[in-house]
Amino acid sequence: MQNNIVDLRAKLAEKMAGEITLSQNPGETIKKWRKSFEISQIDLSTAIGVSPSVISDYESCRRKSPGTAIISKIVESMLDIDEKAGSHKIRAYESMLIEQVNSNVVIDIHEYRSPITLAKFARLIGAETISGNMDRNINGYTIIDSINAIIQMSSNEFYRLYGWSTERALIFCNVSTGRSPMVALRVSSLKPAAVVLHGLEADRIDPVAKKIAEVETFPLMVSKMDINEMINTLKGLKE
Repeated sequence: MQNNIVDLRAKLAEKMAGEITLSQNPGETIKKWRKSFEISQIDLSTAIGVSPSVISDYESCRRKSPGTAIISKIVESMLDIDEKAGSHKIRAYESMLIEQVNSNVVIDIHEYRSPITLAKFARLIGAETISGNMDRNINGYTIIDSINAIIQMSSNEFYRLYGWSTERALIFCNVSTGRSPMVALRVSSLKPAAVVLHGLEADRIDPVAKKIAEVETFPLMVSKMDINEMINTLKGLKE
C-alpha cells in the first residue's frame, strides 16, 4: 500500500507541476490546487518557509510567476501536508491518475488549467438552475452514466469518483428523476461543486433530489443539450 501511495504521489506531483508551469495564469492554478487540497495560505507558506504574503502575491499575480524550482517546492509541500494528514487527497485522485475509470461509467472528464466560474459553465451548457449559489469557481467536470455507475461501481469506486470531484461539476446522464445519484451523493463524505441532471425537465426532478441538494448546499441544475454537443462545447472552452 505504501508503494502505491508513493507512485500516486509521484504521478500527481507531475500533473500538478505541469499544469502550473504550462498555465497562462500560474498563480491562479496554484490557488486552484491549494484549494483542492484544502490548504490555507498560512499552512502552505509555513511548509515552504516563506511569509503568507508571498503565496498571496503569487496567486494574485502581484509577484512574478515562480520558476520551476519554486513550483516544485510548492507542489511537494502541498503533497507533504496531505500525506501527514493521511494522504486523503492523494488517494482521492487515484482513479483519474491510474486511468482505470470504466468508460461505460465516465463518459467524459476534463480538468481546466485555471478555474472557470460556475455561472459561465451553466451558460455554456444551457443549464437551468434549480437551487444553490452559483457564485463560485470550478476546476473541471465529469460526465457520468448514472445507470451504469449504480450497476457497475462498488462503494469504494464511488468514493474515489466523488472524492476528486469536490471542485468540479458532476453531470449525470440517463437519469429518470435524479433521485438515485443524489442519494449516492448524500451518503458520500465528499461533495461536488455542482450537479447537473442531464436530459430532465425541471418539473421531473424528484423532490427528494431537490431536498438533498438544498441540505448539502451544492448547486443543482438541469440541461437538455445534446451530450456530444455539450462535450465539444466544454472542451473547446478557452481556459
